[in-house]
Amino acid sequence: MTDTAPGGALKLADDLVISRMGFGAMQLAGPGVFGPPRDRDQALAVLRQAVDLGITHIDTSDFYGPFVVNELIREALHPYPEDLHIVTKVGARRGQDGSWNPSLEPADLRAQVLENLEHLGLDVLDVVNLRLAEHGTGDEPIADQFGALAAMRKEGLIRHLGLSATSAAQLTQAQAIAPVVTVQNMYNIANRADDALVDRCAAENIAYAAFFPLGGFTRLQSATLTAVAGHLGASPHQIALAWLLQRSPTTALIPGTSAVAHLRDNVGAANLTLPGDAVAELDAIGRER
Repeated sequence: MTDTAPGGALKLADDLVISRMGFGAMQLAGPGVFGPPRDRDQALAVLRQAVDLGITHIDTSDFYGPFVVNELIREALHPYPEDLHIVTKVGARRGQDGSWNPSLEPADLRAQVLENLEHLGLDVLDVVNLRLAEHGTGDEPIADQFGALAAMRKEGLIRHLGLSATSAAQLTQAQAIAPVVTVQNMYNIANRADDALVDRCAAENIAYAAFFPLGGFTRLQSATLTAVAGHLGASPHQIALAWLLQRSPTTALIPGTSAVAHLRDNVGAANLTLPGDAVAELDAIGRER
């Protein structure tokens, strides 16, 4: 892969080079990320269009649906292009009511890895993120859970490991067990609590994959964002994504959508270069909130 990939290419290991502009597949499931999509053909078209646009980083999980999204990815893209890297997550199960329930016992983490392999039609997963408790303190020990994934990496079921909804302290814990190539946390213009972790990931060549990069877009909207977008001839969504790409050299984006037109709009953000004065104005949004 070259820097013609959307947002440029990010090399995390000799066998792991991803487009910085990725695709988050979560929204391909039904309402509430539960059940089948409203429009199956459109969901398949979005996945194929993502690859056609040069995206080589798809974020997914078996708990999207559950199972629905991974099965869509397999139907749309298998056999997978050689440069396509699918990043999945384990650490949760869905209730029959659509609830999200942490499931971090080592035995079940193994079961979840095997289920992801089956539903994606793979013999080995490129990257598995351990999804931690999003409402934890960040001090919880994770050695048993991350150690279970590290054992599967040695076994050859996983190539690389990452963390989702993690703290800096938990990243340090994990790195004492096995290399970490990705951190996946909520971060955007209006949600800047992870500023220090973004900088640490850049220093250590860890991909910082910002989920909810548009963050519940109503919270991001501001007169400043609208003004910058108008001045640069882009949509506010594109400006918010471009800001993230310029925030750090190892920031990766996984915006999600179930519409081809919206996907193209998101990818268009990778072609924007924000001038310094625009970046300064956008930085102020985070400081104000």
